Amino acid sequence: MTNLISSVGSAAAQLKAASDAAEKLKKASEALDTPTEKKEAINVQKDQLILSKAAENAFATAEFDEAKVNAIKAALREGNYPLNERRIAENFLAIEMMVGNT
Repeated sequence: MTNLISSVGSAAAQLKAASDAAEKLKKASEALDTPTEKKEAINVQKDQLILSKAAENAFATAEFDEAKVNAIKAALREGNYPLNERRIAENFLAIEMMVGNT
């Protein structure tokens, strides 16, 4: 249904809005493509990860049972490793709730 006063919903109004948006996009694209006379230097900083001494020691002395890891990998490849779909889903849900994506 069209509101005759504001033309909301009419095809002409929608085409006009789309045309205006396309024109703005074209102008913005041209502005980006046009070289500027003076380019400012951008100071790019790289992210750094700084671990505590305890974390560094934990990584340096991490121990695991390589045979067990290889056995689990083989079982997964062969389809013989028991997976509990419900528990996996519950854990994913808990992670999503922690990061706030619910």
